[in-house]
Amino acid sequence: MAHAPQPRPTACLALADGTLFYGMGFGASGETVAELCFNTAMTGYQEIMTDPSYAGQIVTFTFPHIGNTGVNPEDDETASPVAEGMVVKWDPTAPSNWRTTENLSDWLARRGRIAMGGVDTRRLTRAIRQQGAPHVALAHDPEGNFDPVSLIARAQSFAGLVGMDLAKTVSCTQSYRWDEMRWAWPEGYRRQKDARHKVVAVDYGAKRNILRCLASAGCDVTVLPATSTADEVLAHKPDGVFLSNGPGDPAATGSYAVPMIKGVLEAGLPIFGICLGHQMLALALGGQTIKMNHGHHGANHPVKEIATGKVEITSMNHGFAVDSQTLPEGVSETHISLFDGSNCGIRLEGRPVFSVQHHPEASPGPQDSFYLFERFTASMAG
Repeated sequence: MAHAPQPRPTACLALADGTLFYGMGFGASGETVAELCFNTAMTGYQEIMTDPSYAGQIVTFTFPHIGNTGVNPEDDETASPVAEGMVVKWDPTAPSNWRTTENLSDWLARRGRIAMGGVDTRRLTRAIRQQGAPHVALAHDPEGNFDPVSLIARAQSFAGLVGMDLAKTVSCTQSYRWDEMRWAWPEGYRRQKDARHKVVAVDYGAKRNILRCLASAGCDVTVLPATSTADEVLAHKPDGVFLSNGPGDPAATGSYAVPMIKGVLEAGLPIFGICLGHQMLALALGGQTIKMNHGHHGANHPVKEIATGKVEITSMNHGFAVDSQTLPEGVSETHISLFDGSNCGIRLEGRPVFSVQHHPEASPGPQDSFYLFERFTASMAG
């Protein structure tokens, strides 16, 4: 019996080492270059694609059912997708979820993001784990016309994330107030009307749910651009300062962030940092950061709090880490990853200054670490 001809591939993923993956394109057409990372989360692909920390990266998902719950305006973590593209095992099916307002492919196309299905994502993930996060070129052409040599050359010419300051590109350009709290049934997003603490959040690429968690913890939040100076932060007379997540090489962003943080430290204010903000705080306190082989990206990462021995399952998204061996005297390691022992938290001894590498706000992921926002407000109340 004759078999039906296989459809011509309409997408191509080229790795810098010359490896090629073909599949079916969806979303926008065109080409893009980026670093490729894998994410192990089983839910929350919309939050992942709109997380500003993914600037300069294409995400391949280890979970095959991507697109099955569609998308909706409430789940965006910033105004539009930031990740350069996505690679998945199975082409998205029609969405089935009561909150769906649009299917994933149309949403990506409208936002100019390229995607590719029909890929052996297990093989791709193994390659990333073994060889490190590769530089890649991703192309989607509905006619299926590709120049593999050119795509490989484009992947090889990608500068990479080391030394790249991307926080400026995703940060807000002017200050604004935030009072929206975490989503709750049945009201949805309520407004904070009884704030007890005035907080300045420095935006290196802040996810909306971090700001919501601060508001839910009783904070009146003013968001400032990444390049704000200590004088500009302190002019708001905050009770505490929050340092947000964000993309790129922390050492590059540190050129302007570290002097600001040192100024806030001298003022004696409580400080809380997450992800890139954690790395910025470590640099300001005298530590160093390093590029990881393939990073941590997922919603199932076990982290141990050293003081209590408590294990939390956390969301993570980072390709750089604080080198705990470089932390100076007076700066303690508070949390470690149980996957590889890498640093996941620090605190300045005797001061209300602390940060974590993981994402306590979740979205997507578990909510084991929400207590850190209460710890921050307690430090301001104290």
